[in-house]
Amino acid sequence: MGLFLGLGMGGLVLLAASLVFDGVLEGLFDGALGGLFDGWLSLPVVAGFVSMLGFTGAIVLGSTGLGPGAAAAAGAVAGAAAGWATYRFSRSLLLDGSGGAPRQLDLVGSAGRVITPVPAGGYGEVLLSLGGQPVKYAATADAPLERGAEVWVTAAPSATSVTVRAVDR
Repeated sequence: MGLFLGLGMGGLVLLAASLVFDGVLEGLFDGALGGLFDGWLSLPVVAGFVSMLGFTGAIVLGSTGLGPGAAAAAGAVAGAAAGWATYRFSRSLLLDGSGGAPRQLDLVGSAGRVITPVPAGGYGEVLLSLGGQPVKYAATADAPLERGAEVWVTAAPSATSVTVRAVDR
C-alpha cells in the first residue's frame, strides 16, 4: 500500500511542479512519433494519471481482498480516465476564443464623464470604462463640455482619442 500512496503523493508533487515547469515535457518530446503524443505528455496529464493510479490502487488494496495486481489494474484504468479528462479540459481552455481583448471600436456607444473641460473644436479629457477598467482619453466635441458632464462616445478616431457628445437627460 505504501507504494501506491507514494505514487499518489508523487503525482500531486508533479502537479504542483507543472505550475512552474509547464510545457517542459512537450518541449522534450516535440514532434516525437509524428506528434502522436502532443498534449498527452503534458505535466498535468501525467500528474493526473500517476496520482489517480496511486490513490485508486491504495483504496482498492486497502478496502478489498484483491492483490497488488488487481489494485494496479484498477488504478491504471482510473488514471487513464483522469489523464483523459485533464487532457480534454486543458484543450478546451486553450481553444476558448471568448477572451478577446477590448478594441478601440468597443468604446463607441459607451458613457463616461468629462475630467478636463472640452472646448468646442478643441481637446479635453474624459474618463471611460474599457474592459471594466477606467481609462482616460483625449476627447473632442462639437459643443463645449464642462468638467463632470456625462458624455456619450460617438466615434474613436485613434487609439488615444474619442469624439463625444453630451448626454441629454
